[in-house]
Amino acid sequence: MSQYHPDPDQKNWRAATRMVRSGTERSPFDETSEALYLTSGYVYASAEEAEATFKGDQDRYIYSRYANPTLTMFERRLASLEGAEYCVSFSSGMAAMFASLACQLKAGDRVVASRALFGSCQYIIHDQLPKFGIETEFVDGQDPDAWAKALSRPANAVFFETPSNPTLEIIDIKTVSELARKAGARVIVDNVFATPVLQSPLELGADVVMYSATKHIDGQGRTMGGAILTNDQEYIEDSLTPFIRHTGPSLSPFNAWVLLKGLETITLRVEQQSRNAAKLAAFLENHTAIDRVLYPGLASHPGHSLAKQQMQSGGTMLSVVVKGGKAAAFNVLNSLKMIDISNNLGDSKTLATHPATTTHQRLDEDERARLGISDGLIRISVGLEDAADIRDDFEQALNNV
Repeated sequence: MSQYHPDPDQKNWRAATRMVRSGTERSPFDETSEALYLTSGYVYASAEEAEATFKGDQDRYIYSRYANPTLTMFERRLASLEGAEYCVSFSSGMAAMFASLACQLKAGDRVVASRALFGSCQYIIHDQLPKFGIETEFVDGQDPDAWAKALSRPANAVFFETPSNPTLEIIDIKTVSELARKAGARVIVDNVFATPVLQSPLELGADVVMYSATKHIDGQGRTMGGAILTNDQEYIEDSLTPFIRHTGPSLSPFNAWVLLKGLETITLRVEQQSRNAAKLAAFLENHTAIDRVLYPGLASHPGHSLAKQQMQSGGTMLSVVVKGGKAAAFNVLNSLKMIDISNNLGDSKTLATHPATTTHQRLDEDERARLGISDGLIRISVGLEDAADIRDDFEQALNNV
């Protein structure tokens, strides 16, 4: 866990500058690129120093399952972008997601979540938490009245993602946070689709923000990681820190270094990917083989007005419903020549997947229909290729439908 206190000279730096400069701690060798500290443990000058460290009287590195200099640099840099005081890194996004809830919940507690979630997140809340005696309730995240009803009685945690995976539902962070606060619940927002570049949930009232750093933070399909960010000191010190120290979902120093370098270009990448996504969405919306385009940047999206309030742009992700169901969707995917079929997202390469048979295949047909994950739905993560080449590849693939 790292606490972020920017140097006075850095407070006025803009986001792109912070992503190149903030959080860096140079070794005595004064290297340009941040050092990679591949070590599991640390040595002490004396037995007394070790004793003082373990008692908490001396602040220093103890064991890389707890903290590591490379992890610290990554955490501080991400915290500076998010505008958070605390950042904790994890071995994967799902490790972060599970820890965000498990660290603070016990038997008899209650969780309210939006129904539209990534498949593994839905599994944790629907299947795993009830095994520990935790009550869970799902609501239509786009319906303020559904949130109000669910939070009319006490709850301990609220979890949702906005935009959601894969149908890009937009949830009113401010309204839900206000309702949750009255119910006594902490609000955890999965901000993966929006990224810290395009949306700041903490500024809108959320208590905790969670990321799969595997996605846009790395941005080049190289490694896995996760992160939790918050300004809630009690949550960090009393719940999250003891949980991760004793359960071990630690990010490796090498992966932290890769993610740290990924942050150097995240603003450039996300902004360009968003421009490409907006152009692709506008093109696909007018294609005769497409029944519907789901992209928050389009006026046709039901959450467009709210997205304009919460996000800096429509984002890098969109989904389309191809006329003709699964067969047509598979035909489009198999006809792509440049774009890859992959369940990953946030990559510099444009990727496409069929959620009904991949990321959300474990849901039954009725639940997928309820969530709008039809057999014709294709999720697209727009990359950094030339926007015209992305459009042309989809155009030739759609011509086969």
